[in-house]
Amino acid sequence: MYNKIFKRVIDFIFATLGLFLTFPLLVLVSIGLTIVNKGKPFFFQSRPGKDEKLFYIIKFKTMNDKKDSKGNLLPDSKRISKIGRIVRKSSLDELPQLINVLKGDMSIIGPRPLLPEYLLYYNQEQKKRHDVRPGISGWAQVNGRNAISWTSKFQLDIYYVNNISFYLDLEIFFKSFKKVIKSEGISAENHATIEKFNGKN
Repeated sequence: MYNKIFKRVIDFIFATLGLFLTFPLLVLVSIGLTIVNKGKPFFFQSRPGKDEKLFYIIKFKTMNDKKDSKGNLLPDSKRISKIGRIVRKSSLDELPQLINVLKGDMSIIGPRPLLPEYLLYYNQEQKKRHDVRPGISGWAQVNGRNAISWTSKFQLDIYYVNNISFYLDLEIFFKSFKKVIKSEGISAENHATIEKFNGKN
Protein backbone atom coordinates (compact mmCIF):
# COMPACT_ATOMS: atom_id res chain seq x y z
CA MET A 1 0.00 0.00 0.00
CA TYR A 2 2.80 2.41 0.93
CA ASN A 3 4.85 1.79 -2.21
CA LYS A 4 1.86 1.84 -4.58
CA ILE A 5 -0.04 4.84 -3.20
CA PHE A 6 1.32 6.79 -0.23
CA LYS A 7 4.94 7.01 -1.38
CA ARG A 8 3.94 8.90 -4.53
CA VAL A 9 1.73 11.30 -2.55
CA ILE A 10 4.55 12.00 -0.09
CA ASP A 11 6.99 12.50 -2.97
CA PHE A 12 4.75 15.09 -4.60
CA ILE A 13 4.24 17.03 -1.37
CA PHE A 14 7.93 17.04 -0.44
CA ALA A 15 9.06 17.97 -3.96
CA THR A 16 6.63 20.89 -4.10
CA LEU A 17 7.65 22.10 -0.65
CA GLY A 18 11.33 21.60 -1.43
CA LEU A 19 11.20 23.66 -4.62
CA PHE A 20 9.31 26.43 -2.83
CA LEU A 21 11.76 26.63 0.10
CA THR A 22 14.92 26.42 -1.99
CA PHE A 23 13.78 28.65 -4.86
CA PRO A 24 16.06 31.62 -3.93
CA LEU A 25 19.03 29.25 -3.67
CA LEU A 26 18.14 27.62 -7.00
CA VAL A 27 18.13 31.05 -8.65
CA LEU A 28 21.53 32.04 -7.18
CA VAL A 29 23.18 28.76 -8.19
CA SER A 30 21.62 28.99 -11.66
CA ILE A 31 23.06 32.49 -12.15
CA GLY A 32 26.53 31.43 -11.01
CA LEU A 33 26.62 28.34 -13.23
CA THR A 34 25.20 30.25 -16.18
CA ILE A 35 28.23 32.54 -15.98
CA VAL A 36 30.93 29.86 -15.64
CA ASN A 37 29.29 27.42 -18.09
CA LYS A 38 28.60 29.97 -20.81
CA GLY A 39 24.84 30.02 -20.51
CA LYS A 40 24.36 26.36 -19.53
CA PRO A 41 23.42 26.04 -15.83
CA PHE A 42 21.63 22.71 -16.19
CA PHE A 43 22.66 19.22 -17.20
CA PHE A 44 20.18 16.91 -18.92
CA GLN A 45 20.89 13.24 -19.49
CA SER A 46 18.84 10.17 -20.39
CA ARG A 47 18.53 7.69 -17.53
CA PRO A 48 16.49 4.49 -17.09
CA GLY A 49 13.78 4.73 -14.45
CA LYS A 50 11.07 2.37 -13.22
CA ASP A 51 10.69 -0.64 -15.54
CA GLU A 52 13.78 0.66 -17.38
CA LYS A 53 11.73 3.44 -19.00
CA LEU A 54 14.04 6.25 -20.11
CA PHE A 55 13.61 9.82 -18.88
CA TYR A 56 15.79 12.94 -18.79
CA ILE A 57 17.32 13.67 -15.41
CA ILE A 58 17.85 17.34 -14.50
CA LYS A 59 20.89 18.40 -12.49
CA PHE A 60 22.99 21.52 -12.09
CA LYS A 61 25.90 21.44 -14.53
CA THR A 62 29.04 21.26 -12.38
CA MET A 63 31.47 20.48 -15.20
CA ASN A 64 32.29 22.50 -18.30
CA ASP A 65 32.64 21.11 -21.84
CA LYS A 66 36.37 21.68 -22.36
CA LYS A 67 38.00 19.24 -24.80
CA ASP A 68 41.53 18.20 -25.73
CA SER A 69 43.22 18.78 -29.09
CA LYS A 70 41.49 15.68 -30.50
CA GLY A 71 38.03 16.90 -29.57
CA ASN A 72 37.58 14.54 -26.61
CA LEU A 73 36.21 15.79 -23.31
CA LEU A 74 38.88 16.33 -20.68
CA PRO A 75 38.79 14.12 -17.54
CA ASP A 76 36.11 15.03 -14.98
CA SER A 77 38.72 16.34 -12.53
CA LYS A 78 39.83 18.95 -15.08
CA ARG A 79 36.33 20.05 -16.07
CA ILE A 80 34.81 20.77 -12.66
CA SER A 81 34.62 24.53 -12.13
CA LYS A 82 35.30 26.12 -8.75
CA ILE A 83 31.63 26.91 -8.19
CA GLY A 84 30.74 23.51 -9.61
CA ARG A 85 32.95 21.81 -7.03
CA ILE A 86 31.18 23.70 -4.23
CA VAL A 87 27.76 22.87 -5.67
CA ARG A 88 28.67 19.21 -5.99
CA LYS A 89 30.30 18.98 -2.55
CA SER A 90 27.17 20.44 -0.94
CA SER A 91 24.93 18.17 -3.11
CA LEU A 92 23.11 21.25 -4.43
CA ASP A 93 23.51 19.79 -7.93
CA GLU A 94 20.78 17.31 -7.02
CA LEU A 95 18.10 19.93 -6.21
CA PRO A 96 16.70 20.28 -9.78
CA GLN A 97 15.74 16.60 -9.61
CA LEU A 98 12.80 17.70 -7.48
CA ILE A 99 11.27 18.57 -10.86
CA ASN A 100 11.77 14.95 -11.93
CA VAL A 101 9.98 13.89 -8.74
CA LEU A 102 7.03 16.16 -9.51
CA LYS A 103 6.82 14.67 -13.01
CA GLY A 104 6.77 11.15 -11.60
CA ASP A 105 10.09 10.12 -13.15
CA MET A 106 11.75 9.83 -9.76
CA SER A 107 11.09 9.49 -6.06
CA ILE A 108 12.68 11.34 -3.15
CA ILE A 109 14.11 8.00 -1.96
CA GLY A 110 15.14 5.13 -4.22
CA PRO A 111 18.10 3.61 -6.11
CA ARG A 112 20.05 6.30 -7.95
CA PRO A 113 19.30 6.43 -11.72
CA LEU A 114 22.38 5.31 -13.63
CA LEU A 115 23.43 5.42 -17.29
CA PRO A 116 21.40 3.54 -19.96
CA GLU A 117 24.55 1.76 -21.14
CA TYR A 118 24.75 -0.07 -17.80
CA LEU A 119 21.53 -1.96 -18.55
CA LEU A 120 23.55 -4.31 -20.78
CA TYR A 121 25.72 -5.38 -17.83
CA TYR A 122 23.11 -6.04 -15.14
CA ASN A 123 22.45 -9.58 -14.00
CA GLN A 124 18.89 -10.63 -13.12
CA GLU A 125 19.29 -9.63 -9.47
CA GLN A 126 20.69 -6.21 -10.30
CA LYS A 127 17.83 -5.55 -12.70
CA LYS A 128 15.48 -5.48 -9.70
CA ARG A 129 16.67 -1.94 -8.95
CA HIS A 130 14.30 -0.87 -11.74
CA ASP A 131 11.25 -2.36 -10.03
CA VAL A 132 10.81 0.98 -8.24
CA ARG A 133 11.26 4.63 -9.17
CA PRO A 134 14.86 5.85 -8.88
CA GLY A 135 15.53 8.36 -6.13
CA ILE A 136 17.44 11.53 -5.33
CA SER A 137 18.96 9.66 -2.41
CA GLY A 138 18.95 6.00 -1.54
CA TRP A 139 20.19 3.23 0.73
CA ALA A 140 23.47 3.00 -1.19
CA GLN A 141 23.97 6.77 -0.94
CA VAL A 142 23.78 6.80 2.86
CA ASN A 143 26.01 3.72 3.08
CA GLY A 144 28.99 4.90 1.09
CA ARG A 145 27.68 6.68 -2.03
CA ASN A 146 30.49 6.84 -4.62
CA ALA A 147 33.17 5.62 -2.19
CA ILE A 148 31.99 1.99 -2.32
CA SER A 149 32.31 -0.62 -5.08
CA TRP A 150 29.64 -1.17 -7.71
CA THR A 151 28.99 -4.64 -6.27
CA SER A 152 28.26 -3.18 -2.84
CA LYS A 153 26.17 -0.40 -4.36
CA PHE A 154 23.92 -2.86 -6.23
CA GLN A 155 23.57 -5.09 -3.17
CA LEU A 156 22.35 -2.09 -1.16
CA ASP A 157 19.96 -1.09 -3.96
CA ILE A 158 18.41 -4.55 -4.04
CA TYR A 159 18.12 -4.58 -0.26
CA TYR A 160 16.10 -1.36 -0.52
CA VAL A 161 13.82 -2.75 -3.24
CA ASN A 162 13.15 -5.88 -1.17
CA ASN A 163 12.55 -3.99 2.07
CA ILE A 164 10.95 -0.71 0.98
CA SER A 165 8.87 0.90 3.72
CA PHE A 166 7.97 4.30 5.15
CA TYR A 167 10.36 3.78 8.07
CA LEU A 168 13.28 2.83 5.82
CA ASP A 169 12.61 5.89 3.63
CA LEU A 170 12.50 8.06 6.75
CA GLU A 171 15.83 6.63 7.95
CA ILE A 172 17.44 7.28 4.56
CA PHE A 173 15.99 10.81 4.44
CA PHE A 174 17.58 11.86 7.74
CA LYS A 175 20.85 10.03 7.08
CA SER A 176 21.08 11.88 3.75
CA PHE A 177 21.22 15.22 5.57
CA LYS A 178 24.06 13.91 7.74
CA LYS A 179 25.98 12.81 4.64
CA VAL A 180 25.48 16.18 2.96
CA ILE A 181 26.71 18.07 6.03
CA LYS A 182 29.82 15.88 6.28
CA SER A 183 30.31 15.74 2.48
CA GLU A 184 30.96 12.00 2.70
CA GLY A 185 31.33 9.58 -0.21
CA ILE A 186 31.01 12.18 -2.97
CA SER A 187 33.91 10.83 -5.01
CA ALA A 188 35.44 7.43 -5.60
CA GLU A 189 39.07 7.05 -4.57
CA ASN A 190 41.39 8.77 -7.08
CA HIS A 191 38.39 9.98 -9.11
CA ALA A 192 36.57 13.33 -9.22
CA THR A 193 33.28 11.50 -9.57
CA ILE A 194 33.14 7.70 -9.96
CA GLU A 195 34.53 5.28 -12.53
CA LYS A 196 32.03 3.80 -14.93
CA PHE A 197 30.43 0.40 -14.37
CA ASN A 198 31.54 -2.25 -16.86
CA GLY A 199 29.93 -5.35 -15.43
CA LYS A 200 33.13 -6.43 -13.69
CA ASN A 201 34.01 -3.68 -11.20
